Parts: sequence; C-alpha cells; structure tokens
Amino acid sequence: MAAAAKRRVVIRLVRAFTGMPRWAPVGMGTVVVLVAAYLSFGSMSTVDVRVDGLPAHPITPAAAGSGSVLVAASVPADRLRVLVDGREATTDPRGGALSVRAAGLADGVHELRIVAPRPFPWFGTTTTTRQFTVDGTPPGLQVEDSLHPEAAGQPVTVTGIARGAARVTVAGHTATPGPDGAFSVVVDRPEHEVSVVATDAAGNRVERTLTVHTRHPGMRAVHMTGLAWTSEALREPVLDMARQGKIDAVELDIKDESGEVPYDSAVPMAQQIGAVRGYYHARQVLDQLHGMHLRVVGRLVAFKDPILGGASWRDGHPERVVQTAEGTPWSGGGYGQYAFTNFADPVVRQYNVDIAAEAAALGFDDILYDYVRRPDGPIERMRFPGLTTTPEAGIADFLRQTQVAVRSHHAMLGASVFGISVNRPTQIAQDIPQMSRYVDYVAPMVYPSHWGPGEFNVPDPNRQPYDIVRRSLAEFARAVQGTDVQIIPWLQDFSLGVPYGPAEVAAQIGAARDDGMPSFLLWAPNCRYHDQPLAR
Repeated sequence: MAAAAKRRVVIRLVRAFTGMPRWAPVGMGTVVVLVAAYLSFGSMSTVDVRVDGLPAHPITPAAAGSGSVLVAASVPADRLRVLVDGREATTDPRGGALSVRAAGLADGVHELRIVAPRPFPWFGTTTTTRQFTVDGTPPGLQVEDSLHPEAAGQPVTVTGIARGAARVTVAGHTATPGPDGAFSVVVDRPEHEVSVVATDAAGNRVERTLTVHTRHPGMRAVHMTGLAWTSEALREPVLDMARQGKIDAVELDIKDESGEVPYDSAVPMAQQIGAVRGYYHARQVLDQLHGMHLRVVGRLVAFKDPILGGASWRDGHPERVVQTAEGTPWSGGGYGQYAFTNFADPVVRQYNVDIAAEAAALGFDDILYDYVRRPDGPIERMRFPGLTTTPEAGIADFLRQTQVAVRSHHAMLGASVFGISVNRPTQIAQDIPQMSRYVDYVAPMVYPSHWGPGEFNVPDPNRQPYDIVRRSLAEFARAVQGTDVQIIPWLQDFSLGVPYGPAEVAAQIGAARDDGMPSFLLWAPNCRYHDQPLAR
C-alpha cells in the first residue's frame, strides 16, 4: 500500500476512534497519534502461526499420518488452510488448533503450508511454510546369528554394524554407533537369547534376536534312576567307574516316566499331587558327585506323567491330558490312561519348567528332557486342548520357555529324541531343526534294537550296531549343520532280541566317535553297565 493511502486510512481510523469531524484539521500532535496508530495496525496485520509436533529430525510416514502435528494461529482454526506439498491436508479440530494428517508420504523432503486470512481491516492472506523430512526406511543391521560365551552365564560381546542408526540397544544396554555404524556392547549375563534393536532418528527400528550357544564340555555318562541310586549294589559300581576315569558324568532322574519326582523337591504342584518321593536328597548327591569332579545331568521326563495326568483328570482339569477325538484320555500305545499330559497346556508346561528350574538352581549341570513329545500314534485321533500351532512348533516353544529358566541358573539344556525324528519329525512332534534353536544339545536314542530292517540301508540294525549308529548319527549331524548344537547320543547297554555285551557297546561308542561325537550317554534299564568298553 502506498504511503499516502496508508496515511488516509490511519486518519480515517483516528477520526473514528476520537470522534473528530471530517472537516477538523490534523495537527502535529495528531500526527504522532496517527503514527502510533499506523504502527499498531501495522503489527495487527500479521498472523501468529504456531506448528507443534514437527521436529527438526526426520519423521516416519506413520507419524506424518497420525495427526500428531498441530497447527494453531491467532485467527480461528476453521479459517486456516493447511496444505502439504500443495494439496489440501486432512485436518481435525483439536482444542482450538488443527490436527494435521498427511498419510502415505514418500521418503524425502516435504512442505507444510498454512494460509491464514489477515484480520480486519487488512485484506489478503499470510502464508507460513515449514519443511520436514519423511523417512520410513529402517536402518541396516548386520550382526552374527549366534553368540558364544566361554561358559553358561559368562559375558559375551555383541558387535555389528547399524548403518543409519542413531542408537543401538543390546539386552537393555544402549550404545551410539560410530560414523561407519559400528557398535560393540558387552552383555554381562546373557540369557538364551539376546535382542539387538537399531533405531534411527525418525524412530524406524529393526530388531534381530541372537541365540546364545554355550559349547557343552562333553561327557561320558551312565543313567541312574532315583531308586537305583539308593541301592549300594547299583550305585557303587557306577562310582567305581568314575574313580577309574571310565565315566565323567552321571545322569540321574529328577522326574521319571511314572511321574514320580524322586528327589526332595519343593515344587508346590509336585507336593500337591503327591509326586515327590524323596528317594535321595539332591543337595547331598550333588555335593558328593561334584566332589568327585563329575558332571550331574538331571533327567526330566516331561509329558509322560500319569501322576499329573490322573490328578488333573480327577480334579476337573481334562485339558491337561492328551485326549482322543471323543474327549476321553488317550491310552494308545500301551501307555495307559492319563499317561500323556498335554504339552500345549500352560499348567503342564509350567510344572515341568518349575522342576527344571529348581534342579538347575540346586546345582544340576544339565537338564535333559525325555518324552518331550506327543504320544506316538495317528495324530488325527488325538486332541491337544489349547494347541494353536503345529505339535512340532508347540514342543519347540516349550523348550524355548524352559531354556530361559535353566540358563538363568547357568545350567545347560538338552533334549532326548527318537532316532526316527531325524527324518520323520511329525511322527512324534520332534522337529530337530526347530528344537535345536532352544537347546544346547540333542540326545538321539539311536539304540540298534529300536531300528527296523533296512533303516539307513542297514539290513539288520540290531546285529550291526556300528553301522546303524554311524549312519543314523551322520544324519543327525546333517540336521543340525550350521548351528552350534551338539549331538550327544544315547547308546544301548541292554539286550533286546540280540545279546549285548562289551563288544556291542564298544561298537556303538566307536561309531559315535568316528562321526566326530566323543560324548555319549549309556542306557541300561537295570542300571548295570559293562565298564570294559569305557576304558579310555
């Protein structure tokens, strides 16, 4: 507006404010008033615009479309026009301001424009612009798939590259990547998995979960039941083998296939259902065996548990028991009623986890599950209440749940599996690659007497212990190839169909060793072992 025109406008306004008639002259004093009015109205011609929720750093597309950007002005909000990249934006009133939603924006620089009308008596509009950057691309994250502490519970160093990340969080510890994205974080007490999250300035994040594997030190072990340990006639020969260096580990039942808990367990449910037998005092046995520098493995029979199954059914909890299609307790395979508990039931799972955790806390070096599977038989005739995934995935997830509890007490976790599981994973719900994600070792029961003629091209497995063990374990090695999981096989020291003595036991040990597996567990139902093949 020209100066003369502005002067005429101000004179008219002053006359209006002061009541001066049109013919009254304007003197020098009035000029001062006119100038003040001019300046005052000049400042009123602008519009104060405020934009909140639009940071200087990039934002995600989701944030741009969330309505978190607020626009307010010194004029009513309903008189504002808001444009993003020249197009009308979607706005909603919010407490005297406008919430701006700009969904679907591509990565890059964008413009927010607010057009506001000038207040009376000024005409036209004022425009305020803000530039902002949208970034919907998460940072690049490169880390190893697994971690290798020296021993369970020992620190690990997590290193990697997080390009474009503003921060990296590793197991709750936050680090700032270098210019090249490199980072390094020490985790003092890693659990079975370590989470690594890289986040950029916009809030985009990418997460990787690293498996913590601890290499088992190896063992040459024999199995003992809880009752056998109370028998001097059975216990002392085992201790003699240890004194002679023929074995370096003992595997001892902590819950057996009858459902009995043979040690002095304090797990509430074990006490409640009458499973605790107290055949041995765990602390005393552990002190004795550790004093002999022996590794102690707790054998925990998971889902074959007639004590828990029977108690659950009687107490009105049929969901804890594997059922037939008609809803009766599964009894196929000669196991008997209530024998198999439901691996999908959270109470059943927690009961086993509680025993595993208690044993690990007491000092058992390993927890080795047995019967960590469904019953064998036609699955279409079985019901697993609460199962929402495949049986194989359900079993693997149970091991994941247990590993957290066991690792927290610095013990290792193993799973005993059928020999057939290596190439028939759905037959009893033991998928070796899935299970291997959550255990430190797999213990396949490759007993020669349990293979049918022709398995792995071995005509008579029971009479060819070396051949069947060598070939079946080679298949297990291929199943876990590329992982840190070890194979520690169960070998046969009993006669079933064919007499087994020192030569047959030695043949199996030699086959495992030739497959690169020097560790083993021997099974004899009567807990009497041939010690000749065990001489180093």
